[in-house]
Amino acid sequence: MFDLKLGGKKGAPKEFLFLGAHCDDIEIGCGGTVLRLAKEFADAAVHWVVFSSNETRAAEAKRSAELFLADAASKTVTIKEFRNGYFPYVGAEIKDFFEEIKRNVNPDVIFTHYGLDNHQDHRILSELTWNTFRDHFILEYEIPKYDGGMGSPNVFFPLQQNECQRKVDILLECFESERSKQWFTKDTFTGLMRLRGVECNSPSGYAEAFYCRKAIL
Repeated sequence: MFDLKLGGKKGAPKEFLFLGAHCDDIEIGCGGTVLRLAKEFADAAVHWVVFSSNETRAAEAKRSAELFLADAASKTVTIKEFRNGYFPYVGAEIKDFFEEIKRNVNPDVIFTHYGLDNHQDHRILSELTWNTFRDHFILEYEIPKYDGGMGSPNVFFPLQQNECQRKVDILLECFESERSKQWFTKDTFTGLMRLRGVECNSPSGYAEAFYCRKAIL
């Protein structure tokens, strides 16, 4: 494999944009990557956007984002209340909000949902990411869930074991409303990172994985 570095000629990227359909999606899909980037690119601006929430989950999401972005010097957390499970039917409203984001943010890297995800809300968010940000570097993250839909990612971000542990600890600590779900466990999150670590020969044995449709070398 070829080892690529973020940053380009001018060093660290100036802006990261993280997009999640639901309150724990960003954390599950790329929480370890968030922890690493917030620490390694201290001068970057981080924009964190959650599209569907309610009062209880919003409080959980705000606390989680605060912990994941503890090392980020500049951070903006936005939590919206688009109806969970209905994104395809309110797509025009969500598209309008995407255009609002675009007017205010010009990210170097965007993290969004996998385009072939079996969850309809995830798919719509991925589609609108590409529809809105047509000239940006986009990485699509994956979410393990009952619906299935896991694929074969082609970009890997190796993680240290302590970063994996921190990711899982924050998830289990912050999202009390999700703990009753049979899949929301340490084993689920750690197991996927271990599998992706095997696939990219990570020195620690752990990694998060992404799908990249387009990149310029």
